[in-house]
Amino acid sequence: MNSSEKRKLILNCIHDCEKNGRFLQEKMFLQHGKVSVYRHSINVALLCLDITNRFNFRIDCKSLVRGALLHDYFLYDWHTHKSFFCSHGFTHPFIALKNAEEDFVLTQCEKDIIVHHMFPLVPFPPLSLEGWVVCAADKICAVSETVHAMKLSLKNLFAQQKEEK
Repeated sequence: MNSSEKRKLILNCIHDCEKNGRFLQEKMFLQHGKVSVYRHSINVALLCLDITNRFNFRIDCKSLVRGALLHDYFLYDWHTHKSFFCSHGFTHPFIALKNAEEDFVLTQCEKDIIVHHMFPLVPFPPLSLEGWVVCAADKICAVSETVHAMKLSLKNLFAQQKEEK
Protein backbone atom coordinates (compact mmCIF):
# COMPACT_ATOMS: atom_id res chain seq x y z
CA MET A 1 0.00 0.00 0.00
CA ASN A 2 1.55 3.29 -1.05
CA SER A 3 1.43 6.43 1.10
CA SER A 4 -1.45 7.93 -0.88
CA GLU A 5 -3.59 4.80 -0.43
CA LYS A 6 -2.64 4.64 3.25
CA ARG A 7 -3.63 8.28 3.79
CA LYS A 8 -6.95 7.77 1.99
CA LEU A 9 -7.80 4.65 4.04
CA ILE A 10 -6.94 6.33 7.35
CA LEU A 11 -8.92 9.48 6.48
CA ASN A 12 -11.95 7.47 5.32
CA CYS A 13 -11.96 5.37 8.49
CA ILE A 14 -11.53 8.42 10.74
CA HIS A 15 -14.38 10.18 8.92
CA ASP A 16 -16.62 7.12 9.36
CA CYS A 17 -15.79 6.85 13.09
CA GLU A 18 -16.45 10.56 13.62
CA LYS A 19 -19.66 10.63 11.59
CA ASN A 20 -21.25 7.40 12.82
CA GLY A 21 -19.93 7.12 16.36
CA ARG A 22 -18.54 8.98 19.34
CA PHE A 23 -14.92 8.97 18.16
CA LEU A 24 -14.60 12.76 18.54
CA GLN A 25 -15.25 12.36 22.29
CA GLU A 26 -11.79 10.78 22.52
CA LYS A 27 -10.31 14.26 22.05
CA MET A 28 -11.53 15.13 25.56
CA PHE A 29 -9.49 12.43 27.29
CA LEU A 30 -5.74 12.16 27.73
CA GLN A 31 -4.06 8.84 27.10
CA HIS A 32 -0.29 9.17 27.61
CA GLY A 33 1.22 12.45 28.74
CA LYS A 34 -0.54 15.20 26.80
CA VAL A 35 -1.61 12.93 23.93
CA SER A 36 -5.37 12.49 23.64
CA VAL A 37 -6.96 9.08 23.20
CA TYR A 38 -8.04 10.36 19.76
CA ARG A 39 -4.46 11.17 18.68
CA HIS A 40 -3.12 7.97 20.25
CA SER A 41 -5.63 5.89 18.29
CA ILE A 42 -4.62 7.59 15.04
CA ASN A 43 -0.92 7.10 15.89
CA VAL A 44 -1.56 3.39 16.42
CA ALA A 45 -3.45 3.09 13.11
CA LEU A 46 -0.64 4.83 11.21
CA LEU A 47 2.04 2.67 12.80
CA CYS A 48 0.01 -0.47 12.03
CA LEU A 49 0.05 0.35 8.33
CA ASP A 50 3.79 1.08 8.48
CA ILE A 51 4.44 -2.29 10.17
CA THR A 52 2.23 -4.06 7.66
CA ASN A 53 4.07 -2.48 4.73
CA ARG A 54 7.52 -3.06 6.21
CA PHE A 55 6.91 -6.77 6.75
CA ASN A 56 4.72 -7.19 3.65
CA PHE A 57 1.88 -8.74 5.68
CA ARG A 58 -1.19 -9.83 3.76
CA ILE A 59 -4.01 -8.61 5.94
CA ASP A 60 -7.38 -6.91 5.95
CA CYS A 61 -6.16 -3.30 6.00
CA LYS A 62 -9.60 -1.78 6.56
CA SER A 63 -10.27 -3.98 9.61
CA LEU A 64 -6.74 -3.27 10.84
CA VAL A 65 -7.26 0.49 10.68
CA ARG A 66 -10.80 0.45 12.11
CA GLY A 67 -9.72 -1.87 14.91
CA ALA A 68 -6.73 0.35 15.67
CA LEU A 69 -8.91 3.47 15.73
CA LEU A 70 -11.43 1.80 18.06
CA HIS A 71 -9.06 -0.19 20.30
CA ASP A 72 -9.33 2.41 23.10
CA TYR A 73 -12.96 3.41 22.52
CA PHE A 74 -13.71 3.39 26.25
CA LEU A 75 -14.88 7.06 26.27
CA TYR A 76 -13.97 8.16 29.81
CA ASP A 77 -11.04 9.74 31.62
CA TRP A 78 -9.17 6.71 32.88
CA HIS A 79 -7.06 8.87 35.19
CA THR A 80 -10.07 9.73 37.36
CA HIS A 81 -12.62 7.00 36.56
CA LYS A 82 -12.80 4.74 39.64
CA SER A 83 -15.97 2.73 39.23
CA PHE A 84 -14.28 -0.61 38.56
CA PHE A 85 -12.98 -3.10 41.07
CA CYS A 86 -9.83 -3.63 39.03
CA SER A 87 -7.65 -1.35 37.00
CA HIS A 88 -8.41 0.34 33.73
CA GLY A 89 -5.75 -1.73 31.96
CA PHE A 90 -7.69 -4.93 32.58
CA THR A 91 -11.19 -3.64 31.87
CA HIS A 92 -11.02 -1.06 29.10
CA PRO A 93 -10.75 -3.50 26.14
CA PHE A 94 -14.14 -4.94 27.08
CA ILE A 95 -15.67 -1.49 27.58
CA ALA A 96 -14.18 -0.33 24.26
CA LEU A 97 -15.71 -3.34 22.51
CA LYS A 98 -19.12 -2.73 24.10
CA ASN A 99 -19.06 0.94 23.04
CA ALA A 100 -17.84 0.12 19.52
CA GLU A 101 -20.58 -2.50 19.07
CA GLU A 102 -23.18 0.11 20.11
CA ASP A 103 -21.98 2.52 17.41
CA PHE A 104 -20.70 0.33 14.55
CA VAL A 105 -21.15 -2.99 12.81
CA LEU A 106 -17.82 -4.70 13.49
CA THR A 107 -16.09 -7.55 11.72
CA GLN A 108 -14.80 -10.48 13.76
CA CYS A 109 -11.30 -9.20 13.07
CA GLU A 110 -12.14 -5.74 14.49
CA LYS A 111 -13.65 -7.32 17.60
CA ASP A 112 -10.52 -9.43 18.05
CA ILE A 113 -8.30 -6.36 17.74
CA ILE A 114 -10.26 -4.34 20.29
CA VAL A 115 -10.69 -6.98 22.96
CA HIS A 116 -7.18 -8.48 22.73
CA HIS A 117 -4.98 -5.41 22.28
CA MET A 118 -3.88 -5.43 25.94
CA PHE A 119 -2.22 -8.84 25.76
CA PRO A 120 -0.30 -9.93 27.87
CA LEU A 121 -1.79 -7.72 30.63
CA VAL A 122 -5.15 -9.26 29.76
CA PRO A 123 -4.23 -12.93 29.27
CA PHE A 124 -6.12 -13.47 26.01
CA PRO A 125 -3.86 -13.23 22.95
CA PRO A 126 -5.08 -11.89 19.62
CA LEU A 127 -6.48 -14.51 17.26
CA SER A 128 -5.62 -12.63 14.07
CA LEU A 129 -2.47 -11.19 12.54
CA GLU A 130 -4.21 -7.83 12.52
CA GLY A 131 -4.75 -8.17 16.28
CA TRP A 132 -1.05 -8.89 16.83
CA VAL A 133 -0.05 -5.87 14.74
CA VAL A 134 -2.32 -3.54 16.76
CA CYS A 135 -1.13 -5.10 20.01
CA ALA A 136 2.51 -4.35 19.10
CA ALA A 137 1.80 -0.89 17.63
CA ASP A 138 -0.19 0.12 20.70
CA LYS A 139 2.73 -0.71 22.99
CA ILE A 140 5.25 1.09 20.79
CA CYS A 141 3.06 4.21 20.65
CA ALA A 142 2.38 4.10 24.40
CA VAL A 143 6.09 3.97 25.20
CA SER A 144 6.91 6.71 22.68
CA GLU A 145 4.14 9.01 23.93
CA THR A 146 5.06 8.42 27.58
CA VAL A 147 8.78 8.99 27.01
CA HIS A 148 8.02 12.18 25.09
CA ALA A 149 5.89 13.42 28.00
CA MET A 150 8.65 12.58 30.46
CA LYS A 151 11.20 14.48 28.35
CA LEU A 152 8.95 17.54 28.32
CA SER A 153 8.45 17.33 32.08
CA LEU A 154 12.20 17.11 32.68
CA LYS A 155 12.86 19.97 30.29
CA ASN A 156 10.32 22.14 32.15
CA LEU A 157 11.78 21.13 35.51
CA PHE A 158 15.30 22.07 34.42
CA ALA A 159 14.04 25.37 32.99
CA GLN A 160 12.30 26.18 36.30
CA GLN A 161 15.45 25.36 38.29
CA LYS A 162 17.52 27.52 35.97
CA GLU A 163 15.11 30.46 36.46
CA GLU A 164 15.25 30.07 40.24
CA LYS A 165 19.05 30.42 40.29
